[in-house]
Amino acid sequence: MRAKPRPPATQERALWAMDQLIATHLVGQHEIAQRVGLNVTDLTCFAFVIEAGDDLLTAGELAERVHVTTGAMTGILNRLERAGYIVRRPDPADRRRVRVAARPDAVARIREIYEPYYARLTALFADYAPEEIAVLHDWFRRASEVAADYLEERCRPD
Repeated sequence: MRAKPRPPATQERALWAMDQLIATHLVGQHEIAQRVGLNVTDLTCFAFVIEAGDDLLTAGELAERVHVTTGAMTGILNRLERAGYIVRRPDPADRRRVRVAARPDAVARIREIYEPYYARLTALFADYAPEEIAVLHDWFRRASEVAADYLEERCRPD
């Protein structure tokens, strides 16, 4: 597939478009979280649990990824467990730790919501040549690193 002609864009217009996408996603995450009876932090945590798959994360690893204390993570896991999203399993290597597993029925409920959206994004990618998708992938990956580094430098306590 050859690249389609694209309208010209400046860095400022691209940043504006990115800001619009982020804002739409933030609002959407809040609405989806409400729809499934969670708050955004709990939904984000559950997404990390799903992403981990069979390589179950510990409560401490989840706390690091979500940037909360281990005490706050205990509350998150309590809510997710009560709501039927996760189960806690003892860590076979260290019984003092727990690992977190997603309940299959909860994964199915979340996928039911997100899969139609991801299908639309997949269709959108069909408009781009492989070389353009490579550029998008590179930019998203590098921009994610920039964002994580910035948050670590500016927003995280020492």
